[in-house]
Amino acid sequence: MSTDLSTDLSQDHPETAPTTPPAARPGALVDAAVVVLGASSGIGRACAVAAADAGAAVVGVHLDTSARDAEVAALDARLRAAGGAHVLLNANATTVDTRLAVLAALGDVAADRPRTVLLHSLAFGSLLPFVGDGTHDVLSPRQMTMTLEVMAHSLVWWVRDLHDAGRLRAGSHVLAMTSAGDARVSASYGAVSAAKSALLSHVRQLAVELAPHGVAVNALRAGVTPTPAFERIPDSARLLATAGARNPHGRLTAPEDVAEALVRLAASPSSWITGNVVGVDGGEVLTA
Repeated sequence: MSTDLSTDLSQDHPETAPTTPPAARPGALVDAAVVVLGASSGIGRACAVAAADAGAAVVGVHLDTSARDAEVAALDARLRAAGGAHVLLNANATTVDTRLAVLAALGDVAADRPRTVLLHSLAFGSLLPFVGDGTHDVLSPRQMTMTLEVMAHSLVWWVRDLHDAGRLRAGSHVLAMTSAGDARVSASYGAVSAAKSALLSHVRQLAVELAPHGVAVNALRAGVTPTPAFERIPDSARLLATAGARNPHGRLTAPEDVAEALVRLAASPSSWITGNVVGVDGGEVLTA
């Protein structure tokens, strides 16, 4: 079976929320359009809101059933309240048709914005072991392929189409979400770990290929964030407890922490910070 890691990431966790939630810098992104893949929940949602608050035009892609209509409507209202133009598309972010729809939306709401910021925050993959013991399912070739396509390879196709359409002009940024799972092993996380490792390879390659165009490409490595999706990972309770105990800040990462990092990085038109993995974890990885 497959587990959708992208759902239910927007639920509040007040016991782990920042003491003072970071705020977007007003006007920091008035010259930018921000495309958020995975916009309706969790980190994607927080980044869409922060980008709108910073003055960006926002085009968000999400894939939700009618059961989440209320949450999507709330996000739509929140983006509208920020005062900027925005479009939310309920569509599969891995298809050509969706990429074409986003390009059309950018033409509608951001034709006069010289810079584009792409946030790749897709988390849909299979949480199954490679090798079985006869008591549970194991990962199939189809599930491995799907996990890598969604969580890694789709970044390349999005960047290529945005570039070919002239949207990735000098000063644009590409940001892809990774995690410490790109280098660590945990139960049943193999396919996702492989996808994160491939994602980092893609980030490095794209950073070099887009450098002559003045476009920065980086990965954001978020710390452990407690969500229902994360809690589907085997042994998640222990992982949460361990991460919370070792974080020098005494709390876990919140989506707003990542959103602040996005605004700060994307506000600069410079492409000199590129090809990196930027830790957004409060120092969690330092004490692992």
